[in-house]
Amino acid sequence: MRTPLELQIQTLPDGPGVYQYYDKDDKILYVGKAKNLRKRVSSYFNKLHDSGKTNVLVRKIVSIRHIVVPTETDALLLENNLIKKLQPRYNVLLKDDKTYPWICIKKEPFSRIFTTRNMIKDGSEYFGPYTSFKTVHTLLDLIKELYPLRTCNYDLSRENINSGKYKVCLEYHIGNCKGPCEGYQSLEDYQGNVEAVREILKGNFKESLKDFKTLMKNLASEMKFEEAQKIKDKIETLENYQSRSTIVNPRISNVDVFSIISDESMAYINFLQISHGAIIRSHTMELKKKLDESDEELLELAIVEMRERFRLLSKEVIVPFEVDLGENIKVTVPQLGDKKQVLELSIRNAKFYRMDQLKQLQIVDPDRHTNRIMAQMKKDLRLSVEPRHIECFDNSNIQGTNPVAACVVFKDGKPSKKDYRHFNIKTVEGPNDFASMEEVVYRRYKRLLDENQPLPQLIIIDGGKGQLSSALKSLEDLDLRGKIAIIGIAKRLEELFYPGDSIPLYLDKKSETLKVIQQLRNEAHRFGITHHRDKRSKGALKTSIETIPGIGEKTMVTLIKHFKSVKRLSQATEKEISDVVGISKAKKITDFYNSTK
Repeated sequence: MRTPLELQIQTLPDGPGVYQYYDKDDKILYVGKAKNLRKRVSSYFNKLHDSGKTNVLVRKIVSIRHIVVPTETDALLLENNLIKKLQPRYNVLLKDDKTYPWICIKKEPFSRIFTTRNMIKDGSEYFGPYTSFKTVHTLLDLIKELYPLRTCNYDLSRENINSGKYKVCLEYHIGNCKGPCEGYQSLEDYQGNVEAVREILKGNFKESLKDFKTLMKNLASEMKFEEAQKIKDKIETLENYQSRSTIVNPRISNVDVFSIISDESMAYINFLQISHGAIIRSHTMELKKKLDESDEELLELAIVEMRERFRLLSKEVIVPFEVDLGENIKVTVPQLGDKKQVLELSIRNAKFYRMDQLKQLQIVDPDRHTNRIMAQMKKDLRLSVEPRHIECFDNSNIQGTNPVAACVVFKDGKPSKKDYRHFNIKTVEGPNDFASMEEVVYRRYKRLLDENQPLPQLIIIDGGKGQLSSALKSLEDLDLRGKIAIIGIAKRLEELFYPGDSIPLYLDKKSETLKVIQQLRNEAHRFGITHHRDKRSKGALKTSIETIPGIGEKTMVTLIKHFKSVKRLSQATEKEISDVVGISKAKKITDFYNSTK
């Protein structure tokens, strides 16, 4: 017999709509949209999900409600509105709920233009919202320089002006206003200026520039050179402002660009608005993931939210991959050309925003940043405890000479350089990575046990299954197997191997856990190679310079500092060497090298 929930799923319609999941207490859990309600909702219940959170959500669902809508576009909009209104526990969290400033052109005779955070539906026009007051003030200063507009709040009706109710103020006398309050400026002339401002706020500077250039030429032809110079200054002001906007191909007009960068817990969506070939607005939004949502789902949600918030009316959006935004919006995924370049610019903005946020978190709350990474590593690597103390081993034996090994130590996700250790391989003859790994792991933890030093929570072996098995032998000999987690990382595909498991683990390439492991591996490699190089250099010096009769260590160091290598020293003339260590020693050195050639 079917349960009430199964019956609900079976009877869902096949059309587009929005579904809502509720728990036993009738609390909203999740809101989602679908092209086909029955297929989408069924997919939650007919399989085990990769995400543990999704499996928990499914177990909590007791009832389903749905709303059928005519189109997929309506489903997108309704989903967005319901998420904001109901704030379901398992839906993406919009972290960005600020009130942004707008520039208002007031609906009144002799329209005022000012900034505001409150939109009043009285027929006035609002441009924005802008993501910083700096942009708003820059635009208002530009408008003030170009067009003398009133700043008073008088009711400049025809009756009030004709009756002489108002008198001009200081703004008129200093040239910032043409005095419409006393009828010195006609309504037609004033509203012509307002129309020009409207075009500038839309990102179209072309008409204003054309009008000013025509006016400048007319004034110059009438010998009004001072006034023509003032107009020329305005043209330069306008051109300078326009050149500061990022200019793309002028044929790309009225297009919105969206891109996304995400990690395990957050997504960052950047938006660029392009109008008349110039980027006139940029904004980055943060979304907090709840159910390991895909980038496609997050980007769709963010686009709907931003188009609604910023009142975007463009018919085309540029995105990094296909998204479903309904029939009325053209979705472009550029492969090359100017559109591809502007998409890459948006992606770069999103990346920098994410980096800034993480840096700020590290500065403001380093413990929280560390705790977040440690918790993530524990989860990703399936550990029983957070890996606060990690040690990584790497072997170095280039062409089988001077075999050495390195152990680097990270504490709380950061290098602890005072704890780094070098090892010269003592018991292994020739290049044998497996035996070398067995030796250094045994020596390292035998010493820590003997000295009662704290052991790490995680050991990382740079190598595949062979090196991991060798390290395990040493842990078994020391009775430490099972007490310390140990994994191997293979270089080629970043595969993580676990003891007793033939199938490797692959972490997401964007994962912070993988980045910490790669940093450990690279640091161990660098530290080991440095020691290996030093050892080889000392060996080479010993076999060449120290065997020259009458040449001591001090002279040897002086020569190597000067000539940089043994090869250069052997090729130097007696005169060049005598300039460094004197004639007597120079003769001994040249005689030695001549005899060995």
